[in-house]
Amino acid sequence: MAVVVGVRFKDTGKIYYFDPGQEQLGIGEKVIVETSRGVECGEVAMKNQEVSDSSIVQPLRKLLRRATKDDIQRLEENHRKEKTAFRICEEKIAQHGLEMKLVDVEYTFDNSKILFYFTADGRVDFRELVKDLAGQFRTRIELRQIGVRDEAKMLGGLGICGRAFCCGTFLDSFQPVSIKMAKEQGLSLNPVKISGACGRLMCCLKYEQEAYQDLLRTTPKVNALVSTPDGKGVVIDQNLLTRKLTVRLDKDPEGAPKVFHASEVKLLRDGKVKVDKKEADQLKGLE
Repeated sequence: MAVVVGVRFKDTGKIYYFDPGQEQLGIGEKVIVETSRGVECGEVAMKNQEVSDSSIVQPLRKLLRRATKDDIQRLEENHRKEKTAFRICEEKIAQHGLEMKLVDVEYTFDNSKILFYFTADGRVDFRELVKDLAGQFRTRIELRQIGVRDEAKMLGGLGICGRAFCCGTFLDSFQPVSIKMAKEQGLSLNPVKISGACGRLMCCLKYEQEAYQDLLRTTPKVNALVSTPDGKGVVIDQNLLTRKLTVRLDKDPEGAPKVFHASEVKLLRDGKVKVDKKEADQLKGLE
């Protein structure tokens, strides 16, 4: 076990552990730390506490100091310079005729490097752009291509639920989300209904997936063969949350299907939840 403090460098970024030494820090305090990128100013997101050695990425770097007024002023000045750099970079991109969209600009705390984040449909040859920017700013330049999920996280916005993006408020990392999750949760495979503003599957599909998987283990799936109080039949629809099954009985295939609770039926042969090739092709690119 080791005592660490958690520091975040972006509002919804990942939390990194540092050795606080003798300092007792509170959430929200600005601190100066040394990272792989150099000296950075971050915000305490987790106060001093013990964590297991297995959760620490070695080597555990030490906290340098609490941020001073001069440090805070430098941070604010960097933010002002980022806005200017953003405008200049957009002009340079247009001059070079590059098919790329600038998303964000970030100065390192010590001004030793400027990072430009962009999105593009494919690979972009930005070598001449880097030379141009290096000549303009007289410092190291790094252009970093990001995905559409990262773009949404950086820019923020409102989801179809009416709330701020999860990725822009509390998610510090993206979890894998698949079309099969939407299928297992009984959602309409309509891209408009299951994708977020970024154009990818909504992150919230992951939240209740374990609960749905648990229900699927104890509830006959669609196309399952079951024995009901009225005879054998095939499940043609299910509601996992209520555990109600709509069954077409073998003895009356042309008649109206009947509804049974999962506790009333006996499973004879289970079905499978799968995304067929046609559905997969239609939803290609959402994952």
